[in-house]
Amino acid sequence: MLTPVCQRWRDRRGTYRLAGEPIQTRRYEVAVIETDNVARAFVRTHHYSGSYPSARFRAGLYCRDELVGVAVLSVPTSQAALDKALPFEGKRAELGRFVLLDSVPANGESWFLARAFELARGQGFDAVYADSDPAERFDAHGVRTFAGHIGTIYQACNATYTGKSNPSTRRLFADGRVLNNRAIGKLRLGECGQDYVTEELVRYGAPPPEGDLRVWAKRAVELTTRTQRHRGNYRYAWALDKRLRRHLPAARPYPKFEGPSPR
Repeated sequence: MLTPVCQRWRDRRGTYRLAGEPIQTRRYEVAVIETDNVARAFVRTHHYSGSYPSARFRAGLYCRDELVGVAVLSVPTSQAALDKALPFEGKRAELGRFVLLDSVPANGESWFLARAFELARGQGFDAVYADSDPAERFDAHGVRTFAGHIGTIYQACNATYTGKSNPSTRRLFADGRVLNNRAIGKLRLGECGQDYVTEELVRYGAPPPEGDLRVWAKRAVELTTRTQRHRGNYRYAWALDKRLRRHLPAARPYPKFEGPSPR
């Protein structure tokens, strides 16, 4: 057993279930979510980030017709990250969001993810990578808002650990949420999704946009966020097509958590 507990979410608040707790699979069903509307609403309501990525595939975990979990395969944060994690041709994606409600037993994570990958493979996806963020985050008052995680569920699902992503500087809102560099780039370049980023910045206290959007974006980001130096995420990869497994990067030993807080 890697940790004694498994993390769950509801209304963006983390809770924990005891690891090894069995899931009664007959009560659950995994199905493709055809459009973004349902998945987006669930993820924004419950996932700690409060944000939704540019999705390419969505799967839902249902318990008696109630949606209790969502997995989203998304457009990668960068082409370089995709090519480093999955260095071959094919239909590749990032596991951009994976969130289960606190009502789902601990073993539900691996059971759900395995079936979501089966459905993704059926839609032609060849490989997936995921990042786990081990860094704690705190709000402006010093209250911890995110404990960090090392990717225990990915290890339980036999992912290949490929190492850490590059260190970076990221920006945090006052409540500890991350405004990622991709979102800032969308705003500055006028790309699809910029309206949502603009709304977020205004909600956190930036003035409404006017004039040159790039000038406004720079000022709005400075007004509403602070910097945090980040040492890099842990990166995992899966080849959904078994023939591609030998092309994955060399597997490294799984990172282990050392400390009092569960991951």
